[in-house]
Amino acid sequence: MRHAHFDCVSGIAGDMTLAALVSAGWPEEELQRLPARLQLEGVEIEVTRVRRGPFAAVHVNVRADEKQPHRHLHHIVAILDRADLPVAVRDRAKAVFTKLAEAEAEVHGSTVQKVHFHEVGAVDAIVDIAGSLLGLDALGVVTVSASELPLGGGSVDSQHGRIPVPAPATALLLRGAPVRGGPVQAELVTPTGAALLMTLVETWGDSPAMRLEQVGTGAGTKEFPDHPNIVRILVGERVAAGPVERTVTVLETAVDDENPQFMGALLPRLLSLGALDAMLAPVTMKKGRSGLWLVVICETADARRLAEAVLAETSTLGVRMREERRIELPRYTLEVQTEFGPVQVKVARLPTGGERAMPEYESVIEVAARASVAPRVVAAAAVQSFKGPAAVS
Repeated sequence: MRHAHFDCVSGIAGDMTLAALVSAGWPEEELQRLPARLQLEGVEIEVTRVRRGPFAAVHVNVRADEKQPHRHLHHIVAILDRADLPVAVRDRAKAVFTKLAEAEAEVHGSTVQKVHFHEVGAVDAIVDIAGSLLGLDALGVVTVSASELPLGGGSVDSQHGRIPVPAPATALLLRGAPVRGGPVQAELVTPTGAALLMTLVETWGDSPAMRLEQVGTGAGTKEFPDHPNIVRILVGERVAAGPVERTVTVLETAVDDENPQFMGALLPRLLSLGALDAMLAPVTMKKGRSGLWLVVICETADARRLAEAVLAETSTLGVRMREERRIELPRYTLEVQTEFGPVQVKVARLPTGGERAMPEYESVIEVAARASVAPRVVAAAAVQSFKGPAAVS
């Protein structure tokens, strides 16, 4: 299983990620072809070799002939839908832009549908995001990890005036990620870079055990006197590892005066807010009243935010919170080809050394509807494809 670890020496940005992928072995010609594949006219990509401190690195600059318009999310989705991209790359790019839209909407007190993307909606962000995902796909990367993120400091100019570092959208996007200030007074993590990592990264901190095969070094545009402005991507084959034990937070509450339909609708809402899992169970409460028991499992960093969502969107007066240890199987997501179309499957590595595949529900439903067949037929075909030679990463 191919893995990429982002060593964020000087944070992360979309153009730095493109550059690091080219440095790691993604053919430069494929990056140069990207504007045509996205059907973006008047866009050029300049790739140069530079030095940042002691590091030889690649630098990428995306240039457009004229100022690009502000875009809504549906404009960007339309660009991605008509682009010549693998299905998995297209869907993941939409997920990255959705995260950006949600953050921008929260910053401006607007909605995902109404928010303008401003700087991150410019053509360079579309190239950065689609290109980064395409490059990782071309290198065969299945799983991603990243180091702690240095945020920089000071302030930067934006279309809304001068703002502190990290930018408001960046700060919201990075909830749950390990961050620190410095080491320079500059913006080191951009909204685009933050959205990419928060969509891709499964684990933070040190690189997991892997057989290192490729190293790519991407350069930022600015040069700092005593600090190399780079991001490194380390690519290799994961070394098989057993189950991991870690801490999660469990939220619980029970209600007997709420419409069960409203409670059912809350589950996907909590998952969209970052819950690892959410479930309801019928219970008998005081005075023999029927009720519903809500259990939410989440990262500790997300616990307060999710608890507040439960308090705001149900009739409960309190939410219990506790930390628990759990053992997890290593897992990764894979796209397999079936006779009905590509299907996403989640693969877990078993303690015995084998693997267990489970088709992703949303992907199965989408493919089944498009092919006019029963979902169970698509799911069975995906599992069979995983076991046979048709499986691809």
